[in-house]
Amino acid sequence: MRAYTHPAPEGFTLERIFHALSDPVRLEIVTRLAHMGEATCGDLDCGRPKSSMSHHFRILREAGLVQTRVTGTVHQNTLRQAELDARFPGLLKAVLAQTEPIYA
Repeated sequence: MRAYTHPAPEGFTLERIFHALSDPVRLEIVTRLAHMGEATCGDLDCGRPKSSMSHHFRILREAGLVQTRVTGTVHQNTLRQAELDARFPGLLKAVLAQTEPIYA
């Protein structure tokens, strides 16, 4: 399996972050990860096709919102909360405060 690339925190831009969060599926992924801590792609797909979920995770990774690590055949995802908070203090907290509660 290939390793994924992730932008350095100084490469995070508001445009990419807001674009990533503008899609309801991606916002749901971020919200779930905020509550779950770490989850596999399968834990977060909610029955959606694998191809579309791959696209959503790519957008989230490129924006700097999600870190994906490969363990065997499993992709583990975590929210890059500390890095996001350091780059844009309070942004993620404000976004998450406006989302509906999601129970994993």
